[in-house]
Amino acid sequence: MKLFKILIISLLFFTSCNNDDGNATNQSNCDYQGFSYLDTSSNDQTILPESELNTQYFPNASNGPYGAPGIEIASFTSSPTLFFTTNVIDLNEIGTGLISIDGAELEAVTVTCQRAGTLVGDEVRLDVVYGSIEVEFCVIIDEVL
Repeated sequence: MKLFKILIISLLFFTSCNNDDGNATNQSNCDYQGFSYLDTSSNDQTILPESELNTQYFPNASNGPYGAPGIEIASFTSSPTLFFTTNVIDLNEIGTGLISIDGAELEAVTVTCQRAGTLVGDEVRLDVVYGSIEVEFCVIIDEVL
């Protein structure tokens, strides 16, 4: 749980809200971009803007995370620093990922792909759940490797 210590401090009295209940402003397109959450008043709150994140898409099984196609999202120059990787890349697919914030040990999270992309400039939207905390990546693919 120490992984999300920074998030908990940042979010203070945050209780998890469902970003995908049909009412979220980010439901059908990325009205905001980056690493974010929906607060208890149903307002989008950005933890890291997309401009501070680097998103790499690995289409080939030999070079992606865990030896399969996947996505890596990282920010090592912002505060907090962040590293995230998952093989959940197909629309509506649910699986696992790993996340580290401020260099904490990688923690397993549940990931749902809500928007899939494969080309530089495509949007990718991933819902990430750790315990009762729900956050979201709405990012643009920067590199295809």
